[in-house]
Parts: sequence; structure tokens; C-alpha cells
Amino acid sequence: MAAAAARRGRLSCPALLILFLLLRALVEPAAAACSVDAIYSFGDSIADTGNLLREGPVGFFASIGSYPYGQTIRKPTGRCSDGLLIIDYFAMALNLPLVSPYLDKGADFAGGVNFAVAGATALDRAVLLQGGVMMPPASVPLSTQLDWFKSHLNATCGSQEDCAKKLSGALFLVGEIGGNDYNYGFFQGIRSIEAMKAYVPQVIKTVMDVAKEVIELGATQIIIPGNFPIGCSPSYLSLFSTSGTADLDDRGCLKTYNAFAQHHNEQLQAAIDDLRKANTDVTIIYADYYGAFLHLLDHASILGFDQGSLLQACCGAGGAYNFKMNLMCGAPGTSTCSDTARRVSWDGIHLTQQAYRAIVLSLLMEGFAQPADAVQEIWSC
Repeated sequence: MAAAAARRGRLSCPALLILFLLLRALVEPAAAACSVDAIYSFGDSIADTGNLLREGPVGFFASIGSYPYGQTIRKPTGRCSDGLLIIDYFAMALNLPLVSPYLDKGADFAGGVNFAVAGATALDRAVLLQGGVMMPPASVPLSTQLDWFKSHLNATCGSQEDCAKKLSGALFLVGEIGGNDYNYGFFQGIRSIEAMKAYVPQVIKTVMDVAKEVIELGATQIIIPGNFPIGCSPSYLSLFSTSGTADLDDRGCLKTYNAFAQHHNEQLQAAIDDLRKANTDVTIIYADYYGAFLHLLDHASILGFDQGSLLQACCGAGGAYNFKMNLMCGAPGTSTCSDTARRVSWDGIHLTQQAYRAIVLSLLMEGFAQPADAVQEIWSC
């Protein structure tokens, strides 16, 4: 309780100094060698660095291949942001190159491979269709990403022993995944919050199955992130809040949808605890994206964000939250805010580069990734 209260309070001068030093570390490569020599990533649009654009028809996500996406780094890359993502800052802080998407066959994969795909689900299409939940045509489930990973290993390892040795020095990012399983049900209006809870155990089991499989293949360091507080997303606020609703909390977020995200995260953490007990020689870190995001909102002004637009998309087509499902960022009739570095939400669903960087700072320095000693050991370079 005391720690949580402290997080909601103002940052002290020593904390600000630590923040400044880590900010420098995220933009200035470390001189010392790191214990991690590669990153392998599974997930959805939170981590996709270009797979969806190379997968085929992108439909709903078509705009991510052109401006204003990527405008901060002066190049659209298929990242669902104005610039870099959490995985990019993880790599930079480990003195590694940015992790290339698996479907970029001309890429150098010496520093790892990214299998994440925007729009991806944890569950397979058939499972979701049984409940009437539709997926976009190009959506790639977690099972397919795991198959890609195995194909990559078969093409790059001479033997199972070679693979195990190669993977022992790598960091695995399994998720964030599962958010789209819920998004598709909620956005299509066919599933209530209580009905969607029935999918949570299946989503968690799928994530754990992938984690178990990469451990069997030789992984020794794994990060499994939780889901963001979806009730603070401009997309959810635009679709599900009404004027004067009692469902809004003190931050202006939807309490019931945030409670659903917390339910997922609680189930995930319990499963991670079980996985740790069964694999005591493997470092398994829970990344609290939920807590890190709320920490950002609570310290927004100190971190340089515009306090008056925390729950508004930077790129959108107007309205209370600058989000319209039929006019997504990049479509005719949308516009972009003048200063992306002071905004949290990029397009109403995904965050800005600056917000992702702030979240990484919280994960690495503010205790939002556990166990903290393992986090410090990995990022000790």
C-alpha cells in the first residue's frame, strides 16, 4: 500500500535524477557488454515492427504503412505508432540492434527476430469463431508465430544442442498478447464483459503453452507482459462511455473495462507463478504494463505530457477522445496533433513513442517488472 501510494505521489529529486540518467541510457548506447545477445518476440501491434505489412492484405491496419505513422522517426515501418515501440527501447537499452520482423527476408537476424503481428490473437481463429468473434483476414495467431519461430530455428541451427546454446543467451518477449481476442469481441458488440471472461483462461493457457515450449527449446530469460488498462484507451472511451456515466474513475477511465484487464492480469500472474515453480532455473519476468501506464498518467506533467489531453488520441477525426472507429488515423478527414512528444495516445488504440519510452523507464527503474533483481541483472550493461 505504501509503495502504491508513493508511486501516485510526486517524484522526488533523487527519482528525477535516476529518470534523467536512464533517459540518457536509452538514447546513448552502453559501452559495457550485455548478458543478452538477441531478442525473440511474440505478440501483436504493441510489438510488431513490420510483419503485418509483409503478411498480406492489412485491411483495418492499412494506414500503418504510410504517414503519419512513423513520422517521428521519419519513416513508416509498420509500427503502430508515430515512432518506436517498447521492444525497440528494450533492444536499445541492451545495446542491441532494433529487432527485425521475421517476414523481412532480407534482414539481419543476428540480434534476434520479431514474430509479433499487428492484429494478432492468442487464440486460433476457429476458437474465436465458435463464439461468433470475427478476426481480420491477415490476423496471425500465436500458434502461427510459434511455427515461424521453429522454422527459423530449423534454418539457422545445426542441431538441437546448437539451438539450446543459441537461445540460452537470448531474451524472449512473450506478449503482450490476448488484447485483440478481447478487442474483437468488445468492438463487434457481440460479447459482454462477463461473457468475454470465459475466454481469459484459454488466452492465459495459450500464452503459458508458448512460454513452456520456448523453455523446452532452450530459453532461459522470458518476459511476459500483462495487458494495458483498456478502460483508459480513447477507443474504449469513445465506444463505451456515455455523458455523466458513473463508470468513470478519478482518471476519467472506464472502471468496468479496467477491472476486466486486471482480471486477465491477475490470472496471468498466477500462471506465471506456477511456471516459475516448475522452472526454477529460468528467469521469468512479469511486465506490468497496466501499472506502468497508470503511473505515466499519474505523473504525466512531470514526464512532459500534456495534462489536458491524456485520454485523447493525437491522430484522429475529432470528438471528445479524438477517435472514430470509421475514421482511423491516416484516413481522409483525420489530422495529427502538433506535438506528439507531449501526447500519450497515438491513434486511440496504440501509444506514442514518447509514452512507450516512459513505460520502459517504469519497467526498468520503477519496479513495474518483477522480480526487480532479475530485471536489473539483465539490463546491467
